[in-house]
Amino acid sequence: MAKQNSIITFTGKLGNLIGYQRNGKYFLRSMPEIVRQTPNTRRAAKRFGMISKKAALIRNAFYDDLDIRCDSNHINRLNKMLIAAAGDHNAVTGFRFNQHAGTDRFFSIAPRLFRNGILHIPPQSLAHCKEINRLEVKVIATRIDFETHHVTGTETAIMEINPHEPFSGADVALDVSGKGTLIITFQVRGLLKDGPSANRQYLAADIIAVMEPQEPRTANRPNYPQRAILPSIHSENPTSVSTMRHAIKRE
Repeated sequence: MAKQNSIITFTGKLGNLIGYQRNGKYFLRSMPEIVRQTPNTRRAAKRFGMISKKAALIRNAFYDDLDIRCDSNHINRLNKMLIAAAGDHNAVTGFRFNQHAGTDRFFSIAPRLFRNGILHIPPQSLAHCKEINRLEVKVIATRIDFETHHVTGTETAIMEINPHEPFSGADVALDVSGKGTLIITFQVRGLLKDGPSANRQYLAADIIAVMEPQEPRTANRPNYPQRAILPSIHSENPTSVSTMRHAIKRE
């Protein structure tokens, strides 16, 4: 193993060398002249390739909407999480894009996703953090079709909460059209007087819910038209939650 010290670093294959990154540093190793694979190692390599592709699909589905910087090890952590669960999508629940802070730092009671597409943020006492005046909460709902390897829909909703006032809860209505698994990321940023904090301890984004596609209706059950639900935020205590700044819906 050799460390890359040049100005231009690389990852991947270059001649008989392989460049790779570990903990923010770049290294080199030479390729073996002969690679002998048993049937078991071939199956393991194929399984790893399929799961890492699934993990990459999940990560890339959220990158454009995340407002925090992911830690340097988040790719390996998500891969390991899915490998340990044999690719089960529900295993990503609780995954932190920033391992230095979780949303439980701010919300001691986690949000809950109901089958009707409502994300309920329960009433609770919010944590008071030094120099933090308000909390920016962003909900990112993405639907992924793992069979076709496509993101079929994304919706975001943003609100600001005053942590120094009583928080009586809020409901976020999400209606992400398209086929596939629904994955919800809950992002929280601590806001200073002049903008978001740069301290990674006050920047969190966690996958909090995974909902698999619902089974189709049976033939003998009437298929009533569904009323469209627009993205919205409702709170029983409007003084603690400001109006949603914007909502984005993509397909």
